[in-house]
Amino acid sequence: MDAANGEPKFGSRSSAYDVVAGRDLSGHTIVVTGANTGIGEWTARALASAGARVIFACRQPASGEAAVARTREAHSGCKAESAELDLASFASITRFAQHLNADRIDALICNAGLLQMTWAETEEGFERMVGVCHIGHFLLARLLMPRMLRSASPRIVMVSSLSHRTPAKLDFDRLPMTRENFRGMTAYGQAKLCNVLMAKALQSRYGNRGLVACALHPGTLVTTDIGRSSMLFGALMKLVSPFTKSPVQGAATSVYATVHEPASDLAGQYLQNCRVTPCSAEANDPAVAQRLWTVSEQWIAPAAAPAWP
Repeated sequence: MDAANGEPKFGSRSSAYDVVAGRDLSGHTIVVTGANTGIGEWTARALASAGARVIFACRQPASGEAAVARTREAHSGCKAESAELDLASFASITRFAQHLNADRIDALICNAGLLQMTWAETEEGFERMVGVCHIGHFLLARLLMPRMLRSASPRIVMVSSLSHRTPAKLDFDRLPMTRENFRGMTAYGQAKLCNVLMAKALQSRYGNRGLVACALHPGTLVTTDIGRSSMLFGALMKLVSPFTKSPVQGAATSVYATVHEPASDLAGQYLQNCRVTPCSAEANDPAVAQRLWTVSEQWIAPAAAPAWP
């Protein structure tokens, strides 16, 4: 037990179900992006098992419905539902927000992401990894923020990675990368660094209104569908899977960030293995977070979204 708050101690081998054991999330509405597979699905499943209404926000409707069906089969009577959300499309993000039937949102878990070694872009022409992991989530948070602030204790959880440490500095002249200067792992590191910086900026801007925002590393090479576009990376994931976390273990820190009390423990923090841990110096620089916020506003301007509340 954690002597400070009576909560069981969780670690690298804890599962998402360990974290929600004994908790009642009835009345909570939670959105999980990329919940059709891997860490996202197990995050959503565990939260639904504890009584929350969980929206599985997925790019492909069929796979989202399949994940919901698996969740309902495992947890009869749970409040799991799917909705289409393509974070590589401003139009899709806007439709998702407009059609989401929820007056209040208690938690937004920004889990969706991808890793690819070949150039690809979003509908708006951004490099796809930064476009999906950061820019799409930035627009989504802006559109959902009014409903999040209606919650008594709203949370935004950014699923980042240890890869946020590389690059050591965020080169805004190469953010997002272009087809000509694209480097896969560097672009992925940029995206994950943006995740941590976004959590820091949200906490700074909305902490005095009750919001808790944090970022996390779920585990190294957890078996997921993140490398779906790379045959080499997919083969690597299968090779290392016996030696790393399972997806339900990888989901534990996301769930912990969503349910831990007091929430203030996690405000603006970076987590790994269900505990607060230091992030990189660049990720912890308020000036970098502010600059990223400013350029992110410029990137999403074509969506003509309402102003931040």
